[in-house]
Amino acid sequence: MALPIQNPSLTPAPAKKSWFRRERSSEEMSERTLVSPLSLRRPTGRALYWLIFVLLLGTTVITLGPIYWMYTGALKSSIEIFQTPPTLWPAHPLWDNYSNAWDVLSFPLYFGNTLALAVGAVILQLVVSATAAYSLSKLNPAGKGIIQFSFFCTLMVPPVAYLIPQFVNISDLPLLHISLINNWAGVWLPSAASAFNILVLKSFFDSIPAELTDAARLDGANAWQLFTRIMLPLSRPALAVVTIFTVVASWKDFLWPLLVLTDSNLQPLSVAIFRQSGINSNLPLPFTYLMAGLALASVPPIILFLVFQRQIIRGINLTGLKG
Repeated sequence: MALPIQNPSLTPAPAKKSWFRRERSSEEMSERTLVSPLSLRRPTGRALYWLIFVLLLGTTVITLGPIYWMYTGALKSSIEIFQTPPTLWPAHPLWDNYSNAWDVLSFPLYFGNTLALAVGAVILQLVVSATAAYSLSKLNPAGKGIIQFSFFCTLMVPPVAYLIPQFVNISDLPLLHISLINNWAGVWLPSAASAFNILVLKSFFDSIPAELTDAARLDGANAWQLFTRIMLPLSRPALAVVTIFTVVASWKDFLWPLLVLTDSNLQPLSVAIFRQSGINSNLPLPFTYLMAGLALASVPPIILFLVFQRQIIRGINLTGLKG
């Protein structure tokens, strides 16, 4: 059977269309930004882009200004730090202020106390928040909607409103009738549960396909095995974000340890530096030593963020709360 001969003039040319499709797909697969490349080709788009860039740069400089003043102020003398107008850089940097502050403020003791409080808070936070989020996400308990709504309600209450009830409970623990004043457990216990972390982890657990848990149940895995062998290994980015946020929150916590830990040998850095300041101490210290102590205390959170900034951003993208 003879095949019909097509007229070449009537046959569409696929080359141009395929090239157009390839270019369009490459643009769609390229990384999207706040301002599209097409907008940057226009004068108005470029002007708006540089205006936003200058505003963000100015905001960054303003934000870093107090940090710069803290680190450089620790290098000044007591006279230079209060002079007017202030100097942008010390005329004669006193690098010994940092080593003297390390010794005078008993930095190793309080640094160890702060580290112990942060580690304990992380352990309890991961245990309580991860198990609560897993039960809400995969076990579907009775009253799940009411429980989740209650968590959202607690986020609307200022933390200061909890101080008096928490202090009463810590002073006389219900059922056990023991006091946790001057005990690290009194600081760990209120920070063991965080509604925000529970909701963040629940959002991440919801994104894990149900086919994985269903297949594990068919193989005979119970709820605890599903949690330890499937959910936790897949949730490392979310757990890393919760860990970093908990460490930073515990490191900078001041008011609650100030109320609970009255023994100076148990206090963290934030409380110890406050108590050893000139107003609260019988032996006033030079202000430059206090500035050096604050600068040294801020180094670990800054290093933690610089080292794990990619994990923080990636974890926030993966654990974004869904409406």
